[in-house]
Amino acid sequence: MAEEIREMKEQVNPEVTALSQRAKALITEVEKVVIGKHNEIVLLVTAMLSGGHVLIEDVPGTGKTTLAAALAKAAGLDFNRAQFTPDVMASDITGFNVYNRQKEQFEFNEGLVMTNVLLADEINRASPKTQSALLEAMEEAKVTVDGVTYPVPDPFMVIATQNPTGYVGTYPLPEAQLDRFALKLSMGYPTLQEEVQIISDRRTANPLEKVRPVTDMETIRMLRAMVQNVTVAPEIAEYIVSLTHATRKSRKLSLGASPRASLLIMKLAQAFAFLRERDYVKPEDVAFVFAPGIAHRIVLSQEARLNRETAEGILSELLRGTEVPFHGERYTERKKTEKKDEQ
Repeated sequence: MAEEIREMKEQVNPEVTALSQRAKALITEVEKVVIGKHNEIVLLVTAMLSGGHVLIEDVPGTGKTTLAAALAKAAGLDFNRAQFTPDVMASDITGFNVYNRQKEQFEFNEGLVMTNVLLADEINRASPKTQSALLEAMEEAKVTVDGVTYPVPDPFMVIATQNPTGYVGTYPLPEAQLDRFALKLSMGYPTLQEEVQIISDRRTANPLEKVRPVTDMETIRMLRAMVQNVTVAPEIAEYIVSLTHATRKSRKLSLGASPRASLLIMKLAQAFAFLRERDYVKPEDVAFVFAPGIAHRIVLSQEARLNRETAEGILSELLRGTEVPFHGERYTERKKTEKKDEQ
């Protein structure tokens, strides 16, 4: 994971600063429950502000479910939890029609997807058919049942958890579904001191009771609108695309990142810049979200796997090997040169 980006003194937009503080309050509130995972919480809030979905993969008991529930509660959003077991059906997720004898017509019964934050717990234990039931909702913010389309609530976010695919009774997520997640996170084990604090906090009560809503639906919508207005200069857009193109050219990868990845990295970088109280994206913002936003979209080559390389390590190499633009300078000078050549 990228290192925490250092603060720098820059021109400040007062409106962005004020609203960014409300977004940062989410991070502070969630940290009351999830101990020692600052960067993971920052990335999760970044995904929420960008309108993206998140996949959290790790062994059982590391706080994946707690993290999702705490974010939903702190954001003041409706929350549903779907326990993805092999007997869960697609209709449980999307909803289904039931015939009402009194009204002599079919009525739509909402599925678990009709909420603001859906926790798809242990998604890789459900059948592929049930997993794919989320695709339309994640991509288009709607579901179709018996030919009728129903919009999901706004805002809408899927936080899926899964155990490592090597565990018994799991179904690996297909590339098409993995590509729809903006980020993939891993919680990791806590340090000794952090684990002592965790068991102390949970000795007499559930720490989720400490979490209080610091925003609401309207605030989240407003924050998302602000994030969409964060400026992405042409040279920054080129930098993002250069990074994703590098994954397609690397001999260490048999599958590179898709154009959807470029779009989601841009949105994540906008959200992270907003959290840093800026109304424009810098290369550092792209660097911070690059590995967690790309690692789940690529497939290592056989040679790379034999050499025991990791996706994160390869992406770090690509990040170091890609030219970093100087904000507003390299692009401007290049355009001047192009104009002279045309003349």
